[in-house]
Order: sequence, then C-alpha cells, then structure tokens
Amino acid sequence: MTISADRAFLLYGTTQVEPAPTELKAGRLTAKLTGGALRRIAYDGVEVLRAISFLVRDRDWGTYDPALSDLTVEQQPEKFIVRYRSRCTGPDGTELAIAATITGTPETLTFEASAETPTGFETNRCGFCILHPIVGLAGSPVTVEHVDGSVEQTHLPDRIEPWQPFKDMRAITHTVLPGVTAECRMEGDTFEMEDQRNWSDASYKTYVRPLALPWPYRIAAGETVTQKITLDIRDARDESQAMQGADTGPVTLRWGEGAGNLPSIGLAVSPDEAAATLAALEDIGDFGAQELLLHFDPDAGHGRGTIEAFAALGHHYRGCLTMEIAVPCQRPLGEEMEEIAAVAHEAGLPLDAVLVSPSVDRQSTPPGSAWPDCPALDDVYTAAKTAFPAIFVGGGMLSYFTEINRKRVPAERLAFVSHATNPIVHAADDDSVMQTLEALPFITRSLRAIYGEKPYRIGPSTIPMRQNPYGSRTMDNPQGGRIPMADRDPRHNALFGAAFALGYAARVAGVGLERLTLSAMTGPFGLIAGPGEPMPEGALRPLAHVVQSLAMMAGWTWREVVSDRPHEILALAGESRDGERVLLLANITPETSEVDLSALGLADASLAILDETTVLEAAHDRIDEATFTGPQLTLRPYAIARLGWRNA
Repeated sequence: MTISADRAFLLYGTTQVEPAPTELKAGRLTAKLTGGALRRIAYDGVEVLRAISFLVRDRDWGTYDPALSDLTVEQQPEKFIVRYRSRCTGPDGTELAIAATITGTPETLTFEASAETPTGFETNRCGFCILHPIVGLAGSPVTVEHVDGSVEQTHLPDRIEPWQPFKDMRAITHTVLPGVTAECRMEGDTFEMEDQRNWSDASYKTYVRPLALPWPYRIAAGETVTQKITLDIRDARDESQAMQGADTGPVTLRWGEGAGNLPSIGLAVSPDEAAATLAALEDIGDFGAQELLLHFDPDAGHGRGTIEAFAALGHHYRGCLTMEIAVPCQRPLGEEMEEIAAVAHEAGLPLDAVLVSPSVDRQSTPPGSAWPDCPALDDVYTAAKTAFPAIFVGGGMLSYFTEINRKRVPAERLAFVSHATNPIVHAADDDSVMQTLEALPFITRSLRAIYGEKPYRIGPSTIPMRQNPYGSRTMDNPQGGRIPMADRDPRHNALFGAAFALGYAARVAGVGLERLTLSAMTGPFGLIAGPGEPMPEGALRPLAHVVQSLAMMAGWTWREVVSDRPHEILALAGESRDGERVLLLANITPETSEVDLSALGLADASLAILDETTVLEAAHDRIDEATFTGPQLTLRPYAIARLGWRNA
C-alpha cells in the first residue's frame, strides 16, 4: 500500500505504514507473506487458515517481532518457496536464531522452522501457531488426530469454550467448501487448541506447547527446536466446477429481522484523569454520555483523595455514576467495603451503582494453573450490598470475557454483569485488530447463554490496553507502533479508532446491552487530542463523533442492518420515539468502498461523512451536511457516514 506520511497520520495516528504483504500463489492455493508469517491462506478464493506463524513470546506473553534477514522468495506458476532467518534478543542479552522454509504447491503447503540458541533462552512459547477462521467454521464438524494415533470426530465449538477444546493434537481436518477438505498436520511437539474468541480474536488457535507444562521455560544452550506444519488440500470436485470469484461490485445493505433497544454510553475515568475530565466537562461537555465509570483500586494507592476527586466530577455531571471497585480482599470484606462506602458518603459522591470484583480476579488463571486465594464471590457481593444498600451492585470481571467465561460469577443477586474486551492481546496489526469485531457476536451470545437476560454491560473496551491479565504489565509504546498489549495505541487517536468503535457498537447492538463503554473522556483512552496527534491538541479525536452519535441514540429502537460484506462495511441504525432515524456506517478497511443503500429505501436523508478530507474540520466540531441523493455512497478508508431522516 502506497500512502503518504500525512495521510497515514490521519488514518492511523502514526506515519508508520504496515508494509504490503507479498502475494504467494501456487495454482488455486494462495497466501500472503507478512513479516515471516503467512496470512489468509486460501484455496479457490476461500480462506482455509487465517494464519500460520512461528512465534516466540516472553515471560509476560509479549511477542517478539524480530527483523527478517536472508529473505528469498521464489515464485513459479505452480510453486513458491520462501526462506528467511530471524533473531530474537532477550532482555538479558540471550539470543535465539530462527531459520524457516515455506513451500507451496497447488494442494500442499509446508512451513518448517528451527530455532537454536548458543546462550540459552527464556520463553513462554517458542513454536508454531495456526489460526482457523471463525466465520463459517464455528460449530462445524472436524476430524482431530491425536499424538497417540487415535482419531476423534467432533465439532469446533460454537459457544466460546473456556478451556482447550482439543488437546494432544497431531492433525485437524475441516471442510473448506463442498467437495474440498483441508488437513493441517503439526509435527515436532504436542499441540493443543484454544478458543481465541475468549480474547475477541477472530480465530481458533492451535499452538505449542501445552499450557499444562511450566512457563516460562528455558531452551538450553545448544538446543535446537524443530517443527513442521503441513497443510494438505483434498479437492474431490469435478474440474469443470467454477472457481470462487472475489467480492466485486458495491457492498449492499438491507434491513434485517432483528430489533431491540440501543445501549446507553459510558465514559471511563481513571484517578489520574479525574481533574482533566472535570476540566473537559466544564469546557466541552459530556458528549451526551449517560454514565461516568469511575475506576477505584486500593491496591494501586487509590483512597480518600481519589474519591474526593470523583465527587467533584459528580457535582458537574448529571448522568449516572458507577464506581468499579477492585476489592483488595486483604482484610475482612465488611471492613473494606464499609470503609470505601463511608469515604464516598463523607465526600458527597452520588453513586448510582458499584461494580465489584476481587482485585486478584483481574489476573488470568490459565489452564493447568492454580486458582489464587480469593473469598467466595457471594461473600464479596454481600459485603458490597451491605455497605451500599441504596444503590445497584453489579459484578463480573474488570478484565476480559476470558476471565468471566472461566470463572463464572453467581449472578442471581447482582443488578448486572460486566466485562471488557481488548483487541491487541495477541496481535496488533491492522487486519487482526479489525477482525476482532467478528468475534464480538460470539462473545455476547456466549455470555447470554451463561447469564440469560441479566442486565449486561461491556467496557471499557478500547484499542490500547489498560491492564494486562496475562503478565506483570502492559507494554510501553513510546514510538507509537502497533504493539500487542500496549498501554497506548496511535490508532485510537485517528480515523481507524473511530471506525473500530462504530464497528464494535454495530456488532454488539443485537444483544440488548444495558451500557457500552468505548473510551474515556481524556487521556490516552479518551476523546480529546493530546500533543503530537493527527488532531490539534485539545480538539476532538475522530472517535468523539462516534461516541457522541451513539450517546444521542441511547435508548432508541435498534433496527438490524445486514451487510453482505461485513468484513468491509458495518452499519448501525436506530429510531427515536418521535420518529427520527439515524443510520451510521463504518468502512473498516484501508480501501475505498462503494455502498449500495437502495434496499433501505432512504428518502430525503441528510448526510455527513467523517473521513480524511473532513476530519481536521471535524476536530473543531464542524461537519458539513449534504442531502443524500443515492442510491450509492462512496466511503474512503476508515470513513464514518451518518444519515438522518424522519419516519414518514
């Protein structure tokens, strides 16, 4: 992709542009080579595997991103061969050298890699990860061959499986399309699969090594790790059958059957941002948000001063105030909760609800690990209800769906359940982040399967990670790169972040959420630009316009809009009680898209577009409106469109 630095800054918040992948082709088999990994491995135009990569992770599950050397790509009509080397350097100066060879023929793909260390090397994982896509495969039949030679006829999970659905794997076979199957064989170690939808990844991940084994572990000096992945395509179709064509023509939208109500919108407030949030409330307003979600963590030193700062916010904000409390559970629960409640009362903090969760539950408990000591959740909720008898008490997890899926909370006495998500737990490239939107309907449907119609809240869910349940820290990102588990992400500040947030809201609209929190008001998770960003300091980030529109539509009747290519265009529509209708569209790709709205029957609609040509004016809250003359609409990369009309 050729793109200017200035344009990249508006789209991604950074002048760093991801290098274009190398297209590989052998007959009907195609793949994209990106940084030593294979992406979108397809046969006859249909995605077979989302990725194959040889990964090395550190003790905090951070992924090394070594530069490639000696890269060669040989491309012939019916064959391709790729070779490269790379080197990982540990924090203690240790070295791990990797050599890889990838070979593709029309019906077979092999990926071989070896890693050796002259010094010894500490890692949580060193080996292959294979990603199967979820759309079209969730719940479908597969054949699993185990390391002992036994064969199991089973299914990929439809609801999100909290633990590994398959262990001790040697191969897995699935149907690609009628008459075409794919076997993925894994050699060199014992593999197992986890359901990465837990973390909102759009994949099932088969990986090495089993999580029941200790980690981190050390590869000994002089030891060589060698593994091989073989993908065999078996095509039993008649040769006369047509090949699958690529998506062409405009994306079409139509009304669906789903209906419900749109959630209210929250804004997160950390103690560090309380003063800046107060100033923003006074200078700019609350963006129409219905709730401030106040983060309180005594283990992080939050105390009376924090609650007093929150109380000052309460005097200037007329919406709901919910305080999420990471309960230390170090003293009798009644003492801890009564102390917090007493300080809140003395400070005059007008809370509407508290969301309580033991502090220790923010850390993940992977398969094979011992659950940390923690009081019974019923006791935590009882203490909270006793201390805060006049307000709602909610529970769940202050971390991600993974944790609430693995540690089911007793929700019978709770007013609501809640969790967050984060799209950069495992990968942070642009495609992977946007693909996480595919997993959200599976997350919400799985949550509903567990907790029924219990009022349900999601957030804060942002691109940057506010906490890392899988390691000791989030990752610093001073250069503004695309880094997994980073505490800041430049795309949050740019059009990409706005498109992601609207796509998120569209994907969860049908589940009947009570509240959705997609940002803070200020700071690295917020709506107001800081120094060195695409928007002028103090102006509005593109995300602000999405949050403001969603807040305006809170409580409106949701009407489903179906996109025939949801990996390109997502849409959200709502209708107010007095007949006002709004349709929001997001282009979630780096390419310009044509959208056909003729099936929606819009008439006399106003149109405003937020894209690279209007975003700087929009930063000062100026977006020009025009009349939509349709039926087609052109959306530039990561553009947002807002159409408004009244019900006849």
